[in-house]
Amino acid sequence: MITRPKLVLVRHGETEGNVARILDTRVPGLPLTERGVAQAKAFGASLIRPPQVLVTSEALRARQTAGHIEEATGIGAQVLDGLFEVQVGQLHGRSDRAAHELFQQVYRGWHLGELDIRTPGGESGHDVLDRILPVLAGLREEFLTGEADGDVLVVNHGAAMRLVGKALSGVAPPFTTNNHLDNTETIELLPTEDGGWECVRWGRFTPPFTVKAEPSADDPMG
Repeated sequence: MITRPKLVLVRHGETEGNVARILDTRVPGLPLTERGVAQAKAFGASLIRPPQVLVTSEALRARQTAGHIEEATGIGAQVLDGLFEVQVGQLHGRSDRAAHELFQQVYRGWHLGELDIRTPGGESGHDVLDRILPVLAGLREEFLTGEADGDVLVVNHGAAMRLVGKALSGVAPPFTTNNHLDNTETIELLPTEDGGWECVRWGRFTPPFTVKAEPSADDPMG
C-alpha cells in the first residue's frame, strides 16, 4: 500500500523545564531529561520507515530529540531558523500560576483570531506564524510535491505547533487549545491538491477533532 507523504510536526522530548512547568522559551533553552532521551529514542525506533527529511528547531531540546531520531533512522538532522517556541518575553523562566494564566489567556486569544495580542515583551500570534509558516511552505515546495517519497519530520515545540496546526488545517478551538501535546507527540498534516492541508493526527486523536476537554494545568508548551 502506498502511503502519501505528510508533514509531521514532532514535539521534542521532556525537559526539566517541562517537569517544573517553567516557561522556558529562549534559545538554546534546557536540555532533555533522561526520560526525554528515552522518549526521543522510542519515537525514532517507532517509525515504520525513515523520513524523507528531518529538520529541527535550533533549541537544544529539539536538536537533541532530532539527534536521537537521526541515530534511529540514519537521516541527518538539519537545523532551520524560525522554528523555535513562542517567545513569552518577561514571562520567560517563570513557573508561577499568574504567569501561566497570563500566557494561556493570550494563547487562547490567538486561537480565537486575536493574533495581535502578546505577553509583555513577547511575540504576537502574527509574529509566530510569520516566522514558521514560510519555513513549512518551503519544505512543502521542496519535498512534498511531485513524486515525493517519505514524510517530512519537523522537531519543534508544543505551543507553536498547535497554533500552526490550527492555522494550516482549520482544526478549531477549543480542541486546539484544550488538547495539549505530550512530549514526542505529533501533529500530522497531509497536503491537499488545492494547496491546503488536512490534519490526519493531533496527538492521540484522529479526525473528527471534536473531543471535548477542560483547560488543564499540565505543561502547555516548551
